[in-house]
Amino acid sequence: MTTAAYAADAEPSGLRPQTEDLGTRPGPPAPAPVFGASDRVRGTVVGAVLTLIAVLTRFWDLTHPTDGGTPVFDEKHYVPQGWQVLTGGEWIEDNPGYGLVVHPPVGKWMLAAGEWMFGYGPMGWRVMSAVSGVIIVLAIYLTVRRLARSTLVGALAGVFAICDGVLFVQSRMGMLDIFQALFVVLAFAAVIADRDQMRARMHRVWSQGRIDDSPFGPRLGFRWYRFAAGVMLGLACGTKWSGLYFVIFFTLLSLGFDVAARRAYHVRRPWVGVLRRDLVPSGMSLAVMPVGIYLAAFATWFASETAVYRYVVGTEVGTGGTFGWVPAALRSLWYYESGILEFHAGLTNSAGNHHPWESKPWTWPMSLRPMLYAIDYGPDQCGGGDCVRAQMLIGTPALWWLAFPMIAWALWRIMARRDWRYAAVLVGYAAAIVPWFAELDRQMYFFYATAMAPFLMMGLALCCGDLLAWANRSRRSERQTVAVLAVAIFAALVIANFVWLWPILTGAPISNVEWGRQLWLPSWS
Repeated sequence: MTTAAYAADAEPSGLRPQTEDLGTRPGPPAPAPVFGASDRVRGTVVGAVLTLIAVLTRFWDLTHPTDGGTPVFDEKHYVPQGWQVLTGGEWIEDNPGYGLVVHPPVGKWMLAAGEWMFGYGPMGWRVMSAVSGVIIVLAIYLTVRRLARSTLVGALAGVFAICDGVLFVQSRMGMLDIFQALFVVLAFAAVIADRDQMRARMHRVWSQGRIDDSPFGPRLGFRWYRFAAGVMLGLACGTKWSGLYFVIFFTLLSLGFDVAARRAYHVRRPWVGVLRRDLVPSGMSLAVMPVGIYLAAFATWFASETAVYRYVVGTEVGTGGTFGWVPAALRSLWYYESGILEFHAGLTNSAGNHHPWESKPWTWPMSLRPMLYAIDYGPDQCGGGDCVRAQMLIGTPALWWLAFPMIAWALWRIMARRDWRYAAVLVGYAAAIVPWFAELDRQMYFFYATAMAPFLMMGLALCCGDLLAWANRSRRSERQTVAVLAVAIFAALVIANFVWLWPILTGAPISNVEWGRQLWLPSWS
């Protein structure tokens, strides 16, 4: 699809559609097909190319670095737990020898799947992370392509995702955060697809003259995309508890889309219509179902005779009391999970818990305090001296240093143009960072920002699309040339920045001089 078509689609916001005379009163025009047949072919080719590049970058030398053949950094926690899930016979991870199990099991199952395929080694630890990283790139491309109605803008988002240091490094680590990011991005993609599908259904009712059959608007039927979003949110919660933030934010986003759709089609009582028609189904799909999936993730724990804390009711926990009516299995799970919550709550700076690489959320948007995952000095004779092999989790500055300008532009578009696309992206971005400001005394690390990265890539790509659309609307060739050149230069700068950072993203051997050149800010060391 051309940038001109993108501009025509994006300018009339989905929150304030254009109107036309349909015989009774003004109403929205028929929703245009998301893509034509020719652009679907082009989009498929572009998606395939982006996926291939993502595979090459994520899987290249995936087995390095290691700590003398063992996991590095927090891989040391989750990789052995995944192995126990695989070899313990009951698909549970409760061996006290590995310390307190502090996260739900879904991410450990993902690691166990890789270890089942490739054994207990670096490829086994990291293959599922790499697969997840590739899927994230493709999902970002497809989601932005839908948001912008432009294959070009979607491709930019895919390039940004490929070249982002955070998504890249986390795709090559046996940790949990990339799995949560995967499920969050897929949930977001499903919510956006649900919006488009519901608008098409709403228009069908309008065109048939049935929009006034009820002051609350029509019932929209079963919504499979919303159901899929609920499944993904449940898996996100089953990976890390912070998935709950996305449950809350995405549920509100979906309801906001429903209100906007009913208002756009002149439903007489849109707010009440959403309360009566959409609130309960949305809550069941996006809030209740994730809870059910979270509990289902503990199915093997419930079925086990030896799982840790499985039978604490009657020993550590009494059989009576206010909650005596709750089944013993659920009370045992609550005892188990409340202990984890207490553990997390106690990891505070005021209690003396400090880490040399911890960071606070106000540093995350610009990646001001990255994390050193691995470092080794060896006799590789780089430039006549010893080499440094270091791997850092760091956001590509050409992308992350534009976070605040992107947010500012998005807020302007939302307030001045009622641009729903930026509203959706900022909801996802906010869900990944805002809740962390409520507990600043806790130990925090930059890898918590993994779930922010996809929404930053989406927002920046939409900004590039706006620049191209603005130039196209002017019909002045000079302005169009400048806009295309500016976007091309920015994309080239992102790629060049990624290539520059490659040695410290992969742990490649570099000289001490080069290591010093890689550390741009004092806070990076």
